[in-house]
Amino acid sequence: MTLPVLLGMAGALRAGSTNRMLVREAARLFGPADFVEADLRLALYDGDLEAEGMPAPVLRLAELIAGADAVVISTPEYNSALSGVLKNALDWVSRVEGNPWAGKPVAILSAAAGRTGGARAQSSLRLAMTPFRPRLLTGPEVMIANSRAAFDGDGRLTDERSISGLTALMAALRAELQ
Repeated sequence: MTLPVLLGMAGALRAGSTNRMLVREAARLFGPADFVEADLRLALYDGDLEAEGMPAPVLRLAELIAGADAVVISTPEYNSALSGVLKNALDWVSRVEGNPWAGKPVAILSAAAGRTGGARAQSSLRLAMTPFRPRLLTGPEVMIANSRAAFDGDGRLTDERSISGLTALMAALRAELQ
């Protein structure tokens, strides 16, 4: 039996990012899968760079998206919107031949220091992804507020309500693969 491929994308680059922890928790709760974490350390989108040829890291990201059975994206909230890192990755992938996002089941999460847990970041991410026509799951919504205090030393969520919501969202994402 072949395991499904789950691609995780964390919209923050920092190794200790709570969004990175949240993506990994999502993968754990998704269940058996070949989990791959995308590297979003890409050059800023620049039409001159594109004219020289699509950068290899961008092509690799597009291949990962195309090859995934499902994608989970976690975004921090920076200035009331998704992170520039994540928006830059979306912009680059939009320039690759074809559309690796089309019809792809995608779950969106967020972890943020503020009390809304990244609600505005999720809204802006949904808006930014609309042109790509993925199958965005509408819920349950998972927004981790005060995210620095939401994980234990092993990177596991500690709040039962958050764990329950993430478990339900990952079950809904897995059901999209049927």
